[in-house]
Amino acid sequence: MNENQPSDPFDAESVVDPFSGDPHDPAAELAALDPDAEEPAVPLDADERAEVVADLADLDGFQTLLEGRGVLGLMVECGSCEEAHYFSWDLLRANLRHLLAAGETRVHEPAHSPDPDDYVTWEYARGYADAVLDATD
Repeated sequence: MNENQPSDPFDAESVVDPFSGDPHDPAAELAALDPDAEEPAVPLDADERAEVVADLADLDGFQTLLEGRGVLGLMVECGSCEEAHYFSWDLLRANLRHLLAAGETRVHEPAHSPDPDDYVTWEYARGYADAVLDATD
């Protein structure tokens, strides 16, 4: 592979929609034909953006504290499907960045046979981080 080429030329983060922001986007009419189509994403407001940015910062701290203890990522209870989803640190980070950029989360599927012992909840990670900070003060 040529070292000047990206490793994945079809990375969703790097693909530009040529009709982004165009009120005459031809694909907009397709959504009207799909009875199961969801409403278009609404951009995050300033408070929501600030929360996601704070979550990204927290995630970095959680990973720093917990990854060395064998924790592979976080478990999140999904409100849509009411199942536990297990996210690696990098996948959760990518999902939060996508939320910032697109105003909505990506379509997701539960992980295939994760070991729940390898993941902790956001609340556990927050409590652990708070305890470490308290112990160092």
